[in-house]
Amino acid sequence: MKKLFSTLAISLLLSATLANAAEVMDIVKKAVHASYYQGKDEKAQIDMHIIDKQGRERTRRLTMLRRNLTEGYGAQKYYVFFSKPSDVKKMVFMAWKNIDRDDDRWLYLPALDLVKRIAASDERTSFVGSHFFYEDVSGRNIDEDVHELVEENDEYYVIKSVPKNPGAVEFSSYKNWVDKKTFLLMKAEYTNANGIVYRTYSVLKVEAIDGFPTVVGSEMIDNLTGGKTVIAFSNIKYNLGLPENIFTERYLRKPARKYLR
Repeated sequence: MKKLFSTLAISLLLSATLANAAEVMDIVKKAVHASYYQGKDEKAQIDMHIIDKQGRERTRRLTMLRRNLTEGYGAQKYYVFFSKPSDVKKMVFMAWKNIDRDDDRWLYLPALDLVKRIAASDERTSFVGSHFFYEDVSGRNIDEDVHELVEENDEYYVIKSVPKNPGAVEFSSYKNWVDKKTFLLMKAEYTNANGIVYRTYSVLKVEAIDGFPTVVGSEMIDNLTGGKTVIAFSNIKYNLGLPENIFTERYLRKPARKYLR
């Protein structure tokens, strides 16, 4: 009899754990969808301000195009065209977000007329000299981490994520603050192996655009160096009907200016 009760207790505990894991994954999927997948496609102008610890500032202006290939959380394509300043003008970054394998990423360098393939091992390196990483542009694959709800209050779900392959990344864990109303990712803290929060992402401003709650201001702070990158989004439009052929190597050298205006 004691063995029967013990088996039942283990079964109930396992069922509760699985149910909790499913609920947490549902929150994570909704958060990623709200932050990266709204509409069928999107266009936005981005002004990037890269500021070092002395307060010296560099700026970048770029236009981002994004197209979803499936409904809900799934494959996507990104095209990012740089227009200012002159040293990065006509540079293009393109990413194909994959769910079942590593993402594909390319960078076109017009001064060299060179298309550079960005290796998966470089996805967590600086995006064109900013404090954002290449992986931050399209988001991290949710299946690469184990997620746990560690806190909940009236405003946020706080999700802690631990990498399944810690050798492939520089962080030991990170936390996301998910807005309960919009499911937008409002804040993230990345912790290293020494337990230090070395990188902090924050949303600075949200607006409703075409019916979608949309981040129009954000920043990434390097807590170790004191530098940060502040981003302002403008001219945001959803559901433009962007054709998929824009997101190909051909258009790295020959931008589709019709869709970049």
